[in-house]
Amino acid sequence: MVDKTRLPEQTVATGVDFAIDAVRPYTNGVSKSRITTNNGRKKIARKSEKAVQQSAVDRVHTELRRMAMTFRFLPGERLNEAVLAKELGVSRTPLREALNRLSTEGFLTFSANNGFFRKTIDVKEIFDLYEFRMYLELSGAKLAVERATDEQLTGIENFLAESAREVPSRTVDDLVTLDEQFHEMLMKLTGNVQMLDSLRNINARIQFVRWLDMTDRRSGTQSEHKHIVAALRKRDRKETEGLISEHIAHRLDQIVEKVERSYGRIFVRNQQITQ
Repeated sequence: MVDKTRLPEQTVATGVDFAIDAVRPYTNGVSKSRITTNNGRKKIARKSEKAVQQSAVDRVHTELRRMAMTFRFLPGERLNEAVLAKELGVSRTPLREALNRLSTEGFLTFSANNGFFRKTIDVKEIFDLYEFRMYLELSGAKLAVERATDEQLTGIENFLAESAREVPSRTVDDLVTLDEQFHEMLMKLTGNVQMLDSLRNINARIQFVRWLDMTDRRSGTQSEHKHIVAALRKRDRKETEGLISEHIAHRLDQIVEKVERSYGRIFVRNQQITQ
């Protein structure tokens, strides 16, 4: 028999103490497991909530971008965030994030005291965008001549044949979309995603001016597109670059005329929408 009085104090334990010590590792293990599980669920919930919020921001951004591109907001007009939030069925948080994104993309301006405004049409800015577009597409043509496959070029030729068909129900908006698709297909031949994204941003910011351009010269545009693809098919870089330069180039006086006309179309169009 063990004489407890001769053992150190810390080694003396009751049967209850031994039972607790025996069980403690298992109870602690269960507790930690539950904590880990709960933390995991909270992280998943937060990720899910963030994904839903981001989805709402993307949806609102897409809709507001469409409104800005088509000048649903008049040049210089202040945007009413409360009205927009109600119209789009979202809270102010995703709306504000989408508006900030549009401001970064060049569609809106922001004043700390007055909020967001539709950017006015600046003649020099439009000219700069056309010039940027031309040099971007010329750089793209150089890469496309080297990298495009015959199958890709055949796909573009098929697209042109289909888009050239006379469809009575097609609007000028549809024609502008088809024109943008063609130029984006050319840029995709480079395999450079950043160049493609830059072209899409430029196209969005000059879309209304291009709308007027398409109204004036639809048949000429189709013919020029076919000649560009034919030059690519021959792998003739010099001819391709020359055709693209002629296709896109706009003198400053032409831009001024188109911007002046676009102002009138914008206000007339908005009056028709609100009536």
